[in-house]
Amino acid sequence: MPNSELMPIGVFARRTGLTSSALRFYADSGLLPPAEVDPLSGYRYYGAEQVPRATVLRRLREIAMPLAAVETVLDAGPDEASRVLEAHVGRMVDDAAAARRTAAAITSELGNVPGLPVAELKGPVLADAVEQVLAATAHEPGLPVLAGLRIEASHEAVALTATDRYRLSTRTLVPKEPPARAWSGTVHGDDLRAAVPEIRRSALVRLEAVPRGVWLRMAQRADLHCRLLPEEFPDHRLMLASLGEVTTRTTVSKALLLRALEEAPGERTLLHVGDHGIDVRSSAADAHPADAGPAALLPAAVTGPALRIRFELTTLYPAVSTAIGPDVMLDLRGHDQPVTIRSADRGDLTTLAMPTRPAET
Repeated sequence: MPNSELMPIGVFARRTGLTSSALRFYADSGLLPPAEVDPLSGYRYYGAEQVPRATVLRRLREIAMPLAAVETVLDAGPDEASRVLEAHVGRMVDDAAAARRTAAAITSELGNVPGLPVAELKGPVLADAVEQVLAATAHEPGLPVLAGLRIEASHEAVALTATDRYRLSTRTLVPKEPPARAWSGTVHGDDLRAAVPEIRRSALVRLEAVPRGVWLRMAQRADLHCRLLPEEFPDHRLMLASLGEVTTRTTVSKALLLRALEEAPGERTLLHVGDHGIDVRSSAADAHPADAGPAALLPAAVTGPALRIRFELTTLYPAVSTAIGPDVMLDLRGHDQPVTIRSADRGDLTTLAMPTRPAET
């Protein structure tokens, strides 16, 4: 290559954002060897066509990617490079979350404040309840509380509640012994998700509240710390108390309803509840009947007047899928009112789902 097309290491460093010492290191590592090396002076020269590789190398190292993975990304095809990148970022996210939890636990311990016993619950039951209720959480900028799970311990029970504004799920658990005093707090949902595997493997889990978190005490397992969210949780009790009277009630097979929702085209679903059962189809039937696709007629027990109601698939499907038991009961209050979804035989998990308006409105 003519010398006029080559750059000294200092010029190449400025072009790529890498230091001269970093370029020497990457050359010795085989990741970015210079185009030429002067045999007398030992000066290193780089070509312009090496700038893109050097720039990508710098950016990969900025996200702390190990050298072996960097080499794979630089030399692999797009699909393999994307896979390696996604795996690396996933590990970084997990490590950061673990670091936050550890820091919160250390902060809690530094306070040397004795924990307040909240309740003692069966581990497998608590794990299932946490997973079911957390399905109604959401990560929204500016509203971190929507990613939390509200725990309310009374003298009779422990209630778990979560909401993403379009759904609200709540489940009540009976502790081994009645809590000595009432307590409530909003626990970080991500911390609880990470703790679920250990909770499920523990026969009993003791919840202990500290100023900025909750400790999960488990026999023969390491204690786990979950952060508390300081933001005020939405007034779900007021919403529940203001629900209108149920006008139509239907009980349907959970499996059949889920299958119908999966097969209905589009992102919105229309339910026509009547004496014939439940007619499930795309809500495109509102404006364009020809685009609605075939309807799925589900056998169902129905009491009350017929009703047409529409839902976003992302709202209704998880509300039904987390229900307990083979059948679900839908309590309907009108086409524009929240629907209560619960198990037909076990009502300790209840979900409210908000319908949508017809397409023409």
